[in-house]
Amino acid sequence: MQTLQKHIEKEDIQNIFISKLIDSDGENSETSTWLDFAFACEYLSKEKHLIYSEQNKEIGKLINFMINNPGKFGVKTD
Repeated sequence: MQTLQKHIEKEDIQNIFISKLIDSDGENSETSTWLDFAFACEYLSKEKHLIYSEQNKEIGKLINFMINNPGKFGVKTD
């Protein structure tokens, strides 16, 4: 029984970790939309828009890496 409980706890932790990252990825995508909006309204220069958009893409790549590799961030995946 104890082994089953540990398995469930481990699975719950992994699911919660991934769920939070998926939420973060959604927020990051929303940020991309707002960057485009700010540029279209001329609140951001073209240069700033490019810089922030590239940083936003890198953040998205990092979040996706974390989603695909939770074991590298302390989450037991066995």
